[in-house]
Amino acid sequence: MTGSPVWINGSLRSGADATLRYDDHGITVGDGAFETIRQVNGVPFALSRHLNRLDASLCTLRLPTVERQMILDAIGQVLDASPGSNGFLRVTVTGGPGPLGSPRDQLDPTVIVALRPGEMRIDPTDVVTVPWPRNERGALAGVKSTSYAENVVALVVAADHGASEALFPNTRDELCEGTGSNVVVVLDGRLVTPPLDSGCLAGVTRALLLAAMPEIVEAAVPMAAVARVDEMFLVSTTREVQPVARLDGRTMRTDGQLTAQARQRWLVAYPHCADW
Repeated sequence: MTGSPVWINGSLRSGADATLRYDDHGITVGDGAFETIRQVNGVPFALSRHLNRLDASLCTLRLPTVERQMILDAIGQVLDASPGSNGFLRVTVTGGPGPLGSPRDQLDPTVIVALRPGEMRIDPTDVVTVPWPRNERGALAGVKSTSYAENVVALVVAADHGASEALFPNTRDELCEGTGSNVVVVLDGRLVTPPLDSGCLAGVTRALLLAAMPEIVEAAVPMAAVARVDEMFLVSTTREVQPVARLDGRTMRTDGQLTAQARQRWLVAYPHCADW
C-alpha cells in the first residue's frame, strides 16, 4: 500500500486513497471526537482508557458510541499493515454526512483509524499563555472534540513566540490547560494541577500520573499565582512529562527536584514508556 494505512468505515486503504465526503459533519462543522494513542512496537498504550474517553466524548456530543470490537479490529488491521512501527494512532468518529450547516441529518457516523509518525517530546520546551478563556461551563468542556480551530490559532501564537504550547485560562481566570496537554505547576512547594471542573480535558496521561504520584494536588491555580511559579511541566500522550523551560519568556527551573521526581515516577510506574 502507498502511504500510511487508513481504515475508514470498514475498509483499509492507503493514505493516498483515503477520502471523506465533502459534506461529512466532521469537516463542515467539526462535529466529532477523537483520541490519539501512543503505540510502541505495535502495542497501543492505555488503549482502554482512551476508548472509554472516546465513548464519553461521543455521549456528550450526543453521537452514538461505536462498537468497541469494531474499533479494536480496525486498530489491528492498521497496525498489521505497519508492523513494528512507532508513532501515534488516531481514532476519529464524526457525525457523518449531513447538511452544510449545524443541524444533523439522519446519523451515519464516520469512523477513521489512522497511524501517524511522531516522536515523544520530552526535552524542555517554551510555552506562552493566551488570553482566550476555556469555558468550563460550555457544551464541549472536557470533550476531545474535532472542533480544534481555537487550539490551532493558539498554537500559531505560540509558534510566533518560539514556543511549542499555549496555555489557556478559564472564565474564572484560573489556569486551565494547554492546547493538547494538561499542566502541573510547583506552587508554594507542592505539585498542583487544575481540577477537572476547571474545564480541562481529563487527560489519560494526567490520570496515570496522578495514580503514580498521589502527592500531586488537584486545586484551582489563579492566573495571578502563575507569576510565582518557577517550575512547571506538561503531561500528554505525546509529551508524557515534559519540563517547561520558559513561560512567556520567563526562565523556569527545568532541573527542579519535583519535575525530575515526576518524570522518574512515571518511568517506574510505566517502564515500557522508556522504550520508544
